[in-house]
Amino acid sequence: MITTTDRQRLDWGFLLLTGKAIYNLSAFLIQVELNNFKMKKNIALVFAIITWFAVIAQCYLMMENRIASVPETIIRFFSFFTILTNTLVAIYFTLQALGSGKKIWINKTGDLTAITIYILVVGLVYQLILRQIWEPTGMQKIVDELLHSINPILVLVYWVMYENKKSLSWPLIPKWLIYPLVYLVFILIRGGISGFYPYPFVNVMELGLQQVSINAFFLMLLFLGLSAVFVALGKIIGKTTPQIKSWAKDRQDPI
Repeated sequence: MITTTDRQRLDWGFLLLTGKAIYNLSAFLIQVELNNFKMKKNIALVFAIITWFAVIAQCYLMMENRIASVPETIIRFFSFFTILTNTLVAIYFTLQALGSGKKIWINKTGDLTAITIYILVVGLVYQLILRQIWEPTGMQKIVDELLHSINPILVLVYWVMYENKKSLSWPLIPKWLIYPLVYLVFILIRGGISGFYPYPFVNVMELGLQQVSINAFFLMLLFLGLSAVFVALGKIIGKTTPQIKSWAKDRQDPI
């Protein structure tokens, strides 16, 4: 029997291992980018395959264990912010892998940062709230970790490596907030009609409209806070990255 203390230790251990993995993978990708810029598309392709697998596998599992009609199950499937955002991530990586890089519709200034913020919120909300009330097993466990833990890390690493951080600016933040705001409005309206709410913290029938409104407010604050952090980090990293890459290249040069 795993106690709450043991679970917290496991969670902190997981976070530490994740941080180390991000550091090592970022260092490796810096070397990759220096050695072969075309590797960017190959990395995007691998990330796209992983993300598509997670989304498609989750769809299969949900259909296999459905408790509603097929059309309703499909609607419920795409009512989860996790699914919508991981699908957006999969589309982005696919276009990065197959497109020219400049002509694709989802490659405008700040798009990668917005996607990174969305998928990180997926991971944070799951780790802090939903993991405690959801204990999947078997294939569902694997898919669950991909959707909520692995894919956010992959996107964050890709952001560190390839986002044009100097172009990030404060006026982009309101645009980034449109997607989560529209999503919240949609699930609340549909929940009121169908009675299905994808997450317990937005369940008006159990919590009441006032509490759900408070939860939604703090959730939007999380998006806003992360957006501000990424713009600030982008400006800092944008100034220091050339120096880091120069240092890494010097280490490669033979003496």
